[in-house]
Amino acid sequence: MNHEKDYDRDQDREDMLTDTTLREILETAYNAESELMRRYLITAERIHHDGDLKERLANFAEGNAKRTKQLQNEIEKLH
Repeated sequence: MNHEKDYDRDQDREDMLTDTTLREILETAYNAESELMRRYLITAERIHHDGDLKERLANFAEGNAKRTKQLQNEIEKLH
C-alpha cells in the first residue's frame, strides 16, 4: 500500500465524509448514471442500420439502470 495516499492510516478523521457530503456525491453519481442511461436508450432507439451497436447500447443502458438502482438504495439508507 502506498502510505503517502493512505489518508486514514493515523486514524485522523479530518478528511472523513459527512453524511451530507456523501449523499451529495451519491446523488451526483445517480444523476449522471440516469442521464447516461437515457442517452443510451434514445440513441439505441434511433439506430436502424447496426443491430449489434443497438444491442450494445441497450446493454449499456441496462448496466446504468442497475447502478442507478444501487445508488438509489444507498441514498435511501442515508436518510
